[in-house]
Amino acid sequence: MSLNGRVAVVTGASRGVGKGVALGLGEAGATVYVTGRSLRPTDDPRGSLNQTVAEIAALGGSGVAVRCDHADDA
Repeated sequence: MSLNGRVAVVTGASRGVGKGVALGLGEAGATVYVTGRSLRPTDDPRGSLNQTVAEIAALGGSGVAVRCDHADDA
C-alpha cells in the first residue's frame, strides 16, 4: 500500500510501538512527523526522535522530529 503524498503524526515515536508504526508509515511513503520527549540520543539512550527519523530515511521515507511532552497540555 502506497502512502505517497500523505502525512502522518506518530506520538511516542522514539522507541517501542510508536517507533515501529512510524517506520512502517515512512517505508510506505508517508511524510511522518514523529513526536516525543527524547530528541537526541543523549536525551535517552533507549532511543530518540532523531534516530527514528534517520531510520525512516534509510527506508526511503521522510521524517520530521518534533520534541514535545504530551503529558503537558501547554
